[in-house]
Amino acid sequence: MFDEIDLKIIDILKINSKTPLKEIGEKVHLTPQGVSNRIIRLQDLGVITQYTICTNNALLGNNITAFITIFMKTTKHTELIKSLKTNPLITEAHRISGDGCYLLKVVCSNMDEINLLLDKLMEYGTYRLNLSTSSIKESNL
Repeated sequence: MFDEIDLKIIDILKINSKTPLKEIGEKVHLTPQGVSNRIIRLQDLGVITQYTICTNNALLGNNITAFITIFMKTTKHTELIKSLKTNPLITEAHRISGDGCYLLKVVCSNMDEINLLLDKLMEYGTYRLNLSTSSIKESNL
């Protein structure tokens, strides 16, 4: 379904989604139109789902990163999931196996924001909060 050229185009776009078609074409030995056709096909197939940017959260005033494990005490999973999807502080949310039910990554500017979120989460169960002391690696790749 995908050949080496498709995968190489994806790798290039992961690094910089604004890479010009001509530059991609030179790297994969295709014309810009050929690259464009492949990108459109990858979008149509749902492989490429969005184009985005990476930001420096600390420079934007969001210098607190927290990881929250939720331990459900209720069966309101659907309600919780809707709430998680719409909360702008939550940058990632995963249903997990093992210790806990959900794992959240939260990026915010102060502890008051975290405390408000934790108060809302108490409607569904208990939680464990871990604060990041430094980021070793972050990637959208």
